[in-house]
Amino acid sequence: MSSISKKRSYVQSSASMEKAPCQYCQQSFAPRGLKSHEASCARKREKKKRSKEFSAAAIQVADAHLKAERRKEKRHRLQERRANTPGPSHPCDLPSTEGVGDPDHSGSKSQPTEGPVEEDANTGVNVDDAMSISGDSRQRASSDTTMASIPGPVPEDPVPASADAPLDSFKTEYHPKSGRATITESFSAFSRSYSTPQPIDDEPWQPFLTSGDFEFAELAHKAALTKDQTNKLLAFIQRVRNGEAALTFKSHSDVSKAWDRAAAQMTPFEKHIVPVQHKKQDLEYEMYIRPLWDWAMDLLQDPFLSPFFTWDAQRLYKHNGTRFERFIDEPWTADRWWKIQSALPENGVPFAFILYADKSHLSSSGKVKSYPVIARCGNLPVGIRNGNGIGGGRLVGWLPIVAEDADESGKLSFTNLKRVVWHESFLKLLDSIILLSKTGFSHSCFDEIVRWLYPIILILSADYEEQCVMALIRGTNSDCPCPICLIPSTKLYDHSTTHPLRRAEEAMAQYELYKKSHAAAEEYLKKQGWRPVANAFWRVRHSDTAHTLCFDVLHFDDLGLWGRHLFGELKRLLDELGRHAEKTVDEQHDAFPRWRNFNHFKSVTNISFSDGNKFSDISKQILFTAQNVLTREESPLGYALLQCIASYMEYHMYITLDVHTESTLAAGEEGLLAFQRSLEKYIAMQDPKSRKSWNFPKAHLGKHAFRDILEKGAARNFSTRPNESVHGPIRHLYLHQTNRKNAAEQILRLDHVSLVSEFIRSRMDHLDQERLKSILDCRALEDDETETLDDRPFSGHIYLGSPLSPVTFAQVEETTLPVFQDFRKKFTQFINIFLPANDIPLPNDRSWFRPSAQEKIQEFRYLKVNYESHVDWKLATDYLRCNPCFHGRERYDYVLIRSHDRHQNEKLIFARLLFMFRYTVSERTLDLALVLPMDVPSGPRRTVDKDLHFKRLRARASTSSEFIPLQSVVRGALLVPDFKHDGDFFLVNYVDGDMFLRSKKLDL
Repeated sequence: MSSISKKRSYVQSSASMEKAPCQYCQQSFAPRGLKSHEASCARKREKKKRSKEFSAAAIQVADAHLKAERRKEKRHRLQERRANTPGPSHPCDLPSTEGVGDPDHSGSKSQPTEGPVEEDANTGVNVDDAMSISGDSRQRASSDTTMASIPGPVPEDPVPASADAPLDSFKTEYHPKSGRATITESFSAFSRSYSTPQPIDDEPWQPFLTSGDFEFAELAHKAALTKDQTNKLLAFIQRVRNGEAALTFKSHSDVSKAWDRAAAQMTPFEKHIVPVQHKKQDLEYEMYIRPLWDWAMDLLQDPFLSPFFTWDAQRLYKHNGTRFERFIDEPWTADRWWKIQSALPENGVPFAFILYADKSHLSSSGKVKSYPVIARCGNLPVGIRNGNGIGGGRLVGWLPIVAEDADESGKLSFTNLKRVVWHESFLKLLDSIILLSKTGFSHSCFDEIVRWLYPIILILSADYEEQCVMALIRGTNSDCPCPICLIPSTKLYDHSTTHPLRRAEEAMAQYELYKKSHAAAEEYLKKQGWRPVANAFWRVRHSDTAHTLCFDVLHFDDLGLWGRHLFGELKRLLDELGRHAEKTVDEQHDAFPRWRNFNHFKSVTNISFSDGNKFSDISKQILFTAQNVLTREESPLGYALLQCIASYMEYHMYITLDVHTESTLAAGEEGLLAFQRSLEKYIAMQDPKSRKSWNFPKAHLGKHAFRDILEKGAARNFSTRPNESVHGPIRHLYLHQTNRKNAAEQILRLDHVSLVSEFIRSRMDHLDQERLKSILDCRALEDDETETLDDRPFSGHIYLGSPLSPVTFAQVEETTLPVFQDFRKKFTQFINIFLPANDIPLPNDRSWFRPSAQEKIQEFRYLKVNYESHVDWKLATDYLRCNPCFHGRERYDYVLIRSHDRHQNEKLIFARLLFMFRYTVSERTLDLALVLPMDVPSGPRRTVDKDLHFKRLRARASTSSEFIPLQSVVRGALLVPDFKHDGDFFLVNYVDGDMFLRSKKLDL
């Protein structure tokens, strides 16, 4: 290989310039290339010759075959003519007569034909012999006629169907213009068609370069490999080819055996039978578990995770300029962890489990379902805990599903049976931690301190229906439908009153009473909405469901209060206004500016999906796209609903923050009460006959959101979003890697393989990183500046990407766009102020510097900006575009700029990026931009801005563009046009938590 790939240098002589003709095609080539060309030319000629010879041979074979068929047909026609020729009849043709003395009647032999024997002109075959099988062919034909005539008389002279064609023949008549004669054929000839075989192609895999390329592409297509999977497989094949990796597998069996050996490294699943008695019948249900404490030990013994465990409760504070203010993010920074650790023995700490359970469909018909239980460890940081790798969410249980029974469904006893099966099954999962929750488990931690770990259920993450099962309450139609508190069903949207929490001790006492006397306990149980079933969580210390169940943003707000109710009301009111109103809102959604990780919608009034993430993004856009349709004048009720939505967005944005301070918690609580006031106003304006009821559980559950945050940390700690994502992979396993029989066992085995794979991969990646560090310097690890590296971290404040070729100032000014008028003149004024202000001398110590028209600048169309988030004070990044055609459409993003007013006081303003470029002067490279500043409108604030919490901005004239250093950009911003007032824009402050908090402090 080395001799082939070695580079060589050649010295070209004058003789090598002379050309010579090819002996085959007569084209002229240099002597150095003539030999290789003639060899190629000879191969082509030989291939063409072989193909021609093969075609000729194939045609001869086909012609011979066709001639044989014609001879066969000729013999068949001759046979039919002989059969129909009048002559002496065969004895079998005569009717039987007794007493007639026929000398031939007693004989069974056929009579010889008079005259010469006819032979085929081409083959010399005796036609009679060829057409007679164990007897005369005329005998068979006559026999057919005789059988057809029974019991009637036999005709003396049978008439053929045609004078020149036998029975069952086929005639083909062609169009007169075809020039082809009509033909008559037998069935054998008519039913067969022949085509001339094509010559064999020596390279049938073309246009693939090699047969191997085609085989790989075919395999990748059949396996439906993604782009990333295909690239990884190709890279691996190349590594094996280069000797960088060894591959010993020879069959699927080898792979399976290797996985079986590796599976022993992690805790496997166990199958359990759950016995339940119902109506004096003994029922059994299958379930699968990965014992919780065994899974916990896998985490504890992992050396890569050990440094990340946090055991002790903490209270964190940040100085706000006046005092130290407490903030909360992780579970151990919240109150519940502190309370539990205070109740444990000395040196005892919680091992916090976060559990999620929910049913999901595996088949499209909905007949096959899964019921997975996912566990996460609350002692690990959220970045690891909510991830998918080692230390992230893990499938630990597969609960049984009680099949529906048409005779039993809807009955109280059958509903209670489902609850009993659920909690008896969950008890099997909890079994390994029940005793340890009381005694503790001694463990030497990473910091070499021996601690007593007490397993607890810190958080139960679930939607409302699943929370009712976990808390064992009767649900929506009960007198107290909240799984956490005892609020009456008639006051569910009232957030001003706090009701007592449910207590496990009360439920246990009433359950014991129920076992003794159903009638005595039923009234109390019904009044508080309890079900008469033993709760599995009673057995685990510090795991009362009133404290473990949490507010879920996805199901309670995005899909619930907003998606189903507020958004549903808005669509109803738009429908009442007519199709024009719906069309206007849809068109304005389509015109909504794009933003990274922000769903864009062409229409919203006719959507039918149930995606919580998309509903969330619609809620952040709808106020700006509906404010000029549901106006106070056109639709007073619709305008009141928009005020409700604005109030909802205020408190909702506070709930979703990743870090909470005392101030944000108080502001969120106040926002919740403001929403209630707006909702009451809206309800009062509705027609009592058609008024919607807002007394449903999800209208109330927001009441517990901020208490949950105070007790268990930020909402992302107990969100179902990370857990909902596991249903997709489980469904994929069922559809593509099982035979759909005994699906649970197969899915759990495959999931265990995935766990082992992640375990081994994490160690291999770590090894690769350590090796890279030892052989590569930092520069070798950096990638080139391309747009494909959007997600790569970078140092510094800004990063410019998508560079274009350098152009002169004159070329820039050639454009007809107004913003580039007097470009060089404006730039000259800017640079003569900017350079001295930043202690950069003007070129050649001149007092005034004017760039020449031929000086060059380099345009960039992509900008990344690092900034400190106001939410968690960590580094965040915005990805901005300044591009006239990004994915087929114009994209000029907005930015927040740090500037100064005329009194040199620092001021923040918004501006639109028009042109980003790099310019070198005085041996200094400057990253600059031409922007169009936005102003805050003067005069009184509009009523709609106050009612809907809008931050209005107004664009300056296009000729008022200014130059700025890109270092002055604070972060990006999303602005949407006011579709009612040209030139006005609204700040989309709901785009993320940082902009939401910044907007509170901006003077807008």
